[in-house]
Amino acid sequence: MRVLVTGGAGFIGHHLIEHLLRETDWEIVCLDRLDTSGNLNRLAEVLAGRPDGARVTFYYHDLRASLSEQAHRQLGQIDRIFHLAAATHVDRSIVCPMEFVQDNVVATCNLLDYARAIPSLQQMIYFSTDEVFGPCPTGAYAEWDRYHSGNPYAATKAGAEELCLAYANTYKLPVFITHCMNVFGERQHPEKFIPSTIRNIRDGQTVTVHANADKTQAGSRFYIHARNVASALLFLCEHGTSGEKYNIVGEQEIDNLSLAQIIATVMQMPLRYELVDFHSTRPGHDLRYALDGTRMTALGWKLPVNMMNALQRTVQWSLLHPQWL
Repeated sequence: MRVLVTGGAGFIGHHLIEHLLRETDWEIVCLDRLDTSGNLNRLAEVLAGRPDGARVTFYYHDLRASLSEQAHRQLGQIDRIFHLAAATHVDRSIVCPMEFVQDNVVATCNLLDYARAIPSLQQMIYFSTDEVFGPCPTGAYAEWDRYHSGNPYAATKAGAEELCLAYANTYKLPVFITHCMNVFGERQHPEKFIPSTIRNIRDGQTVTVHANADKTQAGSRFYIHARNVASALLFLCEHGTSGEKYNIVGEQEIDNLSLAQIIATVMQMPLRYELVDFHSTRPGHDLRYALDGTRMTALGWKLPVNMMNALQRTVQWSLLHPQWL
């Protein structure tokens, strides 16, 4: 088996590569353009001292451009594609929506055209987000519920999903879609909530927590460690069906203020925080997201890493590796 991981130098992508090395004997091709999200130092750290690291090769390409015949030859036979490459930061999507159309819609279309030209392809997994559904005041969204994107990032991920379904229907491409919630773990980009909270607590700075309009309720999420996400993606290689969608969900909901308080407790430092009206300060952001994980549970998938234990380890690891903060 020879697999392609797009965005493999990114946060979730490098955790997936590490998991595939540990759990399979597959050859892995990492494709990345090394921009804001991609960082080869992630791969360097997880591959250091590993003899099986020789199974990983790197290919530089910007998917906003189509893959040439030379790229096809250099990438070689590919049996499975994990498409994780994407622009992900909501704030930047609000400022530069066309950049996200190029990165998430055009790039996905170029990859789909590449994929349908591969005779050996068994499967392609498109990694999407819970944000395509928009805010979820109560309950949780199932895989085929209606979409209501609240920001350009979410809209471009939804558009890429529709392209995947179109290629599955039109060209019989063996592609399916996953939705995931807020992922955390080692080597995450410092702009994200958990690493930025660790840094601010360490430095005695105020942690900004987005809340409702009257600042009485902090936003909440179902956080999930990147190792759990990698486990789910590998599980779906055996259990996923072309043209379908699957929600990958953390085991418990937690509001961001409680999360910051837990991080401060682990660090044994005081928490300085400010609740901020998320509507006025971050248009296009939602107070609560929630996905229904029933389908994955019914297939037999179980979270291998406990969220609270993973959070504690992530905090401690980050303090020992301040270059990632």
